[in-house]
Amino acid sequence: MPNERLRAAMAAGGWTYATLADKVEVDPKSVERWVNLGRTPRRATAMAAAETLAEDVHALWPSLRQARPTRAVSPELVALYDQRADIPVSAFVDMLTQAREQIDVLVYAAVFLHEAYPRLNDLLRERAAEGCAVRIAVGDPGSANVRQRGEEERFGHGIESRCRLALMHYRPLVGVVGIEVRAHSTTLYNSIYRADDQAMVNAHVWGVNAYGAPVWHLRRSGEGGMFDTYAASFDAVWETATPVREG
Repeated sequence: MPNERLRAAMAAGGWTYATLADKVEVDPKSVERWVNLGRTPRRATAMAAAETLAEDVHALWPSLRQARPTRAVSPELVALYDQRADIPVSAFVDMLTQAREQIDVLVYAAVFLHEAYPRLNDLLRERAAEGCAVRIAVGDPGSANVRQRGEEERFGHGIESRCRLALMHYRPLVGVVGIEVRAHSTTLYNSIYRADDQAMVNAHVWGVNAYGAPVWHLRRSGEGGMFDTYAASFDAVWETATPVREG
């Protein structure tokens, strides 16, 4: 997908593909691919380009922000990220695209997925058509727990609006074979994005929006591990959730 932040930074400074390419010593076609295809340059080249544009390199290319190395505490822990904002949306999309049996999404809203990847519903339809069971659980905007979360985030009524927006995004999937959409009213301790035996678990931290909270990437390696703990949590919330109606 296009790198709109890079496009805006170049436009603000009057840079063209050719002039920026000349400055960082690459081919203009490379710069064009960075902008239009969202390609990420080598770290040294990215840093040179960011310095030229007077921008933060991680703001231009979030994928260059490396996951924190993990010690061998759990064989299921693939990576730990300081905050969800450090993870490019393509990482979530790639994980969902690889799913063959099961996709589970448990959030209050997570509208960043639809905003950054407008084809999300199409992707979920495609996965369902291939036999993948898709379950989406979003927050009920009328829930007292949702309102409480908004107060804790110091976001006011914004989270309730985001829940309504999330329901609007997912409602076209209601009735699609293989896809279920429900609204839940639980206290959500973690947002969970699962695709078969992989999961991104976004912690909820008091006073912090989810995008600023840590994420651990898990890969199931046997029964009874961290992955199964979060999978069971999803199932427990799912049982309490109410199916979303069409219309």
